[in-house]
Amino acid sequence: MAERLPWRRLLCLLPLLLVAFVAVRQRSVLAEGVGLLRTASWPWLLVAAGATGLTWVAAAVTRQGAVRERLPRRRLLATQFAASSANHLLPTELGAGAVNLRFMAVCGVPAVRGSAALALYLLAESVGRVALLGVLLLVFPDALRVGPLLPSGAAGPLLWTVAGVLATAVAVPALVRRLRAPLVRFARAALGEARSVHTRPARALGLWGGSFAFPALQAVGLMAVGHALSLPVPATHVALAYLAATVAVALVPMPGGVGSVEAALIVALVAAGAPAPVATAVVLAYRLITVWLPLIPGAVTLGVLVRLKVI
Repeated sequence: MAERLPWRRLLCLLPLLLVAFVAVRQRSVLAEGVGLLRTASWPWLLVAAGATGLTWVAAAVTRQGAVRERLPRRRLLATQFAASSANHLLPTELGAGAVNLRFMAVCGVPAVRGSAALALYLLAESVGRVALLGVLLLVFPDALRVGPLLPSGAAGPLLWTVAGVLATAVAVPALVRRLRAPLVRFARAALGEARSVHTRPARALGLWGGSFAFPALQAVGLMAVGHALSLPVPATHVALAYLAATVAVALVPMPGGVGSVEAALIVALVAAGAPAPVATAVVLAYRLITVWLPLIPGAVTLGVLVRLKVI
């Protein structure tokens, strides 16, 4: 009986069911975001939509740069669009990672090397985001007024907490024998994949160029929405606020950062000098363009790719 069930068809419908579930839970945010778009400057909103579309291209370039094999370009790009939808339905990076691992497996990339390529992608994207944030902080050191955001004396304990989390993440695998051996094997595979990729200039350029372009395009999208809603903050400060907020919520295990990203972006824009009501409006409109509007077509694409056995 179980063999007769159309499991692949059910999997095709699953992304749409998850979208409906999340949309019902966030219906007040969606309604408010739609209302804000009515008063915005449409040319700037189109710029934000274009920047959002280019993020999928940047993701595809980075994914290709992280693996030696040549992946089919159109399917790779469609997979990134679908993966972005999956990423908003599952905890951070799990959705996109699972979709891309399956895609690489279908393309003939062994599981170990596919996992290594995924780890290399995540590392490059994180380095690109943090590096851009560091550069902007050096150029505009006073762009964010973080003093009022943290209680007096909270910075020290916060840094110690972060250091403790990182130390635990490093120490636990070293102490647990069952984890140490597989992690060592994976680390060797990852280092071998990274060396192989960097011996190919085109792959290295794609990996690092895409990893810097991806967060930059996301920041451009927020800057464009800020212009559309007359946000009284310099564009470079908006970009810095975006990078700071997304770096801060990177470790929060929320589906696609839903909720945590909005809160962090609002706080960061207020720290950059924006009035709280305007900052809230900009963030809601930005998330509507970058998350909610592409969510249904992305889920449909995911279902089609499953149906066609691309993933």
